[in-house]
Amino acid sequence: MEYIEIRFGDSFENQTKDERSFQDMFQSVNPMFCLSKRVWKPQMDIFETRKEIIIQAEIAGVKKDDIRIEVSHKAVKISGHRESIQPENPATYRLAEIQFGDFERVLYLPSVINTEKVSASFSNGFLEITMQKLYVDGEKRSVPIEFG
Repeated sequence: MEYIEIRFGDSFENQTKDERSFQDMFQSVNPMFCLSKRVWKPQMDIFETRKEIIIQAEIAGVKKDDIRIEVSHKAVKISGHRESIQPENPATYRLAEIQFGDFERVLYLPSVINTEKVSASFSNGFLEITMQKLYVDGEKRSVPIEFG
């Protein structure tokens, strides 16, 4: 059984505002705008059960070894790379919507998670990350009071 590498940490790089440049706006319209390096964002779902938070990412065409996952108690960073598939013969694109190159998403979690209880699987172009919540909502816990 092969494993997906998960890296743990307390913080991620500061995220910048999602500003769209001229190239960003037209990148999916014409492949000529793809010549510069840019980071794309795969589509993801995040949902939770009483005890877990689950993230599903649609990253078809990405090799498992090209996926990186970093986890802190309140956020998950999913990044990687999808190689471009070039036509064998010179071709004229009529539509170019599939994004290639580096991708990255940072998702802030609705609950604190136990970083020791995180698992990931990758199948049929979908990455699924399952994280156990640190405290389940509504769960009661006694807190000892120290004297002195």
